[in-house]
Amino acid sequence: LDEALRELVPLGSFHFNIETKSNPARPELTPSPEEFARLVLEQIRKHKIEKRVIVQSFDFRTLHALKKLDKDIPRAALWATKGETFLEVAKRAGDVPVLSPHLSLVTPEAVKEAHAAGLKVVPWTANQPAEWQKLIEADVDAIITDNPQGLVLYLAERK
Repeated sequence: LDEALRELVPLGSFHFNIETKSNPARPELTPSPEEFARLVLEQIRKHKIEKRVIVQSFDFRTLHALKKLDKDIPRAALWATKGETFLEVAKRAGDVPVLSPHLSLVTPEAVKEAHAAGLKVVPWTANQPAEWQKLIEADVDAIITDNPQGLVLYLAERK
């Protein structure tokens, strides 16, 4: 992370979306959630990107740990399963300000409810024009994609 930030931070004023990758079922593969959050926060502060970052995770333990260390760093809850409302997920993840559901979970109603609660919605991973259009029509705040050039061109064509 240090190497990536060292190379990328000077290139522009864009934002970073850093994902912590951990698995509660395999704790031996990563530091504890508290240590993981501390290490990520150390790099965020070192590179002075506190205002240019979102830390996201499927493992909500790291989001809770990060909130304890610095409540001002935006956190995003990633998830892909049905059964909870967007607001329920935000609460379970530690009152995150950003929700990152799988694109299949996004509906205009869910986005509207999240926005009414002051939350941003940034779904993943939309790579095709039909997916982008569905998310645009739902009024999401941003789109996670493996095809940023294609998305930029798509958005430019539609102004």
